[in-house]
Amino acid sequence: MEILALLIPLSVVLVLLIGAGFWWSVRSGQFDDLEGPAHRILADDDTSDVIPDTTPAGGGDAAQPAALTSINPGPEKPR
Repeated sequence: MEILALLIPLSVVLVLLIGAGFWWSVRSGQFDDLEGPAHRILADDDTSDVIPDTTPAGGGDAAQPAALTSINPGPEKPR
């Protein structure tokens, strides 16, 4: 029974903190546009179809562009 003396005030404080956090989020505009981010992720905003040159600066041959390979190409096969 004496645990209720601790749990009831603790739960009231927790409810007040959650309420204050919700009030702050509503006042700061967190719930103004609920559908905008869902549509924005579907928008294709690519500005170019050109693959940028990924040659390391100073370490590779500047005249030859970097080769496009898979993440793990594996060992080369003899010809």
